[in-house]
Amino acid sequence: MRIADVDAPKHILIVDDEADLVGLVSYNLKKEGFTVDSASGGEAALTKMRKDKYDLVILDLMLPGIQGIELCRILRNDLKTAGLPIIMLTAKGEEVDRILGLEMGADDYITKPFSPRELVARVRAVLRRSTEKPLTEKILKIGELELDRERYTVSIKGKPIKLSATEFKLLLFLTERKGKVFSRGQLLDAIWRDEAFVEPRTVDVHIRRLRAHIEEDPANPRYIKTMRGIGYLFDGK
Repeated sequence: MRIADVDAPKHILIVDDEADLVGLVSYNLKKEGFTVDSASGGEAALTKMRKDKYDLVILDLMLPGIQGIELCRILRNDLKTAGLPIIMLTAKGEEVDRILGLEMGADDYITKPFSPRELVARVRAVLRRSTEKPLTEKILKIGELELDRERYTVSIKGKPIKLSATEFKLLLFLTERKGKVFSRGQLLDAIWRDEAFVEPRTVDVHIRRLRAHIEEDPANPRYIKTMRGIGYLFDGK
């Protein structure tokens, strides 16, 4: 069963100034039942997002006007779009670009040239991570940290914390298993299980971002701790 077959079709925005690429991506997504819109630049994308609601954005790094990284930052800093899943799609494949995209809040990163089948699989995986809800209590409270499983929101001392869909999923996974140590491989399997090309470093990047969001002193974390040579655990004492 396709994700797009569950409830209403998912609405995806492609932000890229290459018409041929937009046509290719749009064709393959529509074939899978998604509804698709496009924008050729950052300003146009922001205009569309003010008018319509999207379930996921496929965002090129190199754009005319507002660059992809800057647009990603703008979306993450806006409460209305802070949890919107974002996939970076770009010709830049260097490690520094991938890490920068993830640190700015992207949920996934695909380099050109790419396989349309892989792209569709990544879209499905990111959408699934952003929409799955565990059958447990709505609110999870640990110390000063509070997670709302249904609204995908996080707060500390009542103050809202902005997280991407993947950051939230990772934090929720760890908090629900408080005190248990997970290796990078186990976290990759749990959070990025449908993605064949995710590197172990991706876990470290997301852990670092989570600490920056929720820890008073990220260098001496209270909540997410490192077990040297093993992995990570959520403590929260």
